[in-house]
Amino acid sequence: MRDVTLQQILIHTIAEANRHAGHTDIVRELVDGAAGYLDRTSLLAFEDPAVQQNHRARLEEMACGRVSRSARRPR
Repeated sequence: MRDVTLQQILIHTIAEANRHAGHTDIVRELVDGAAGYLDRTSLLAFEDPAVQQNHRARLEEMACGRVSRSARRPR
């Protein structure tokens, strides 16, 4: 059996906490429909709800593989 150091445990714990904090934030955004820390402060690049919806739909299509590589916009 291999010995585990306190450093390895702490690094693993920090990595797991970071991963799950991101998941929690995504779930919170899905539940309350807002992104950001306060109602007045948005972390989204697009303020217009129609632009946000269009961007989200495009990302979802790409994630599901419904958009061909040639149709994707370059960065």
